[in-house]
Amino acid sequence: MKVLQFTIPVAHDKSIIAQHDELPHFYPHFHRHKEAQVTWIQAGEGTLIAGNNMHAFKEGEIYLIGADQPHLFKSSPQYFQPGNKKRIKTLTIFFDPNGGLSSLFDLPEMKALKGFIQQHNQGFKLPAEYVENVSRTMLAIQSAAGPDQMIQFLQLLKILFSVKTKPESLSALGNSPGITESEGIRVSNIYNYILQHYSESVMLDDVAREACMTPQAFCRYFKKHTGHTFVSFLNGMRINEACKKLTDNKYESISVIAYQCGFTSLTNFNRVFKSIMGSSPRGYVNSYLNKVGVS
Repeated sequence: MKVLQFTIPVAHDKSIIAQHDELPHFYPHFHRHKEAQVTWIQAGEGTLIAGNNMHAFKEGEIYLIGADQPHLFKSSPQYFQPGNKKRIKTLTIFFDPNGGLSSLFDLPEMKALKGFIQQHNQGFKLPAEYVENVSRTMLAIQSAAGPDQMIQFLQLLKILFSVKTKPESLSALGNSPGITESEGIRVSNIYNYILQHYSESVMLDDVAREACMTPQAFCRYFKKHTGHTFVSFLNGMRINEACKKLTDNKYESISVIAYQCGFTSLTNFNRVFKSIMGSSPRGYVNSYLNKVGVS
């Protein structure tokens, strides 16, 4: 996928960057960079777009994003409303496994960890049972310097490597070269438009106009670069938002959520929900409550 190339500001005397952000919302453009990253969502919620897939994210979760993996942490719509006082807070560890750290990863003792990083170049969400240990180690990396920081970084890799069950990749698309800034901005604008208007009656002509294309050219372009049709992506976005609302435990009714997420009929919502999630909305809620131990 062709996306906006982003350069992480790396000090000349550092191989690992610990970056703490506290902002009104997440960086709003679909982008990629040569560094892999481990991001801890300390405050905030929204939708993570990684490659061609979408995932709801919330406070307390940790994600590995692979080197050169296209991604966007998109804050929920309320973060952009006038007068909103919500803020996001993250701690991210950036490292380039193919740059200054490549000689470290080439050591025989690092063979398994190097293979782990390569195997998960499409990223994953850290299982909840590892979050406390990883977040504590990330804080140690942030506060350390010199050799101590490198020791803590190796500890972080060791914990990630210890994940027993193989996490599901965030994306099914590989990383492609040939990035141009203009195409990156175009893809970012398309995603942002859909993310901002998914709850409305989103028309193909409107999105094509946003991308400065004819509807026919847009459909070809969108399918080529995302692996989705426009309708399947829009439905995925709407169902993703519906899942967040269903598990928030504050909704009035399933029909209200359906209309809030852009569906014009409950029947269509139920059909699309089941085709994407494999269960009915009610079944999804019951399964979620069983997992979190709520009766």
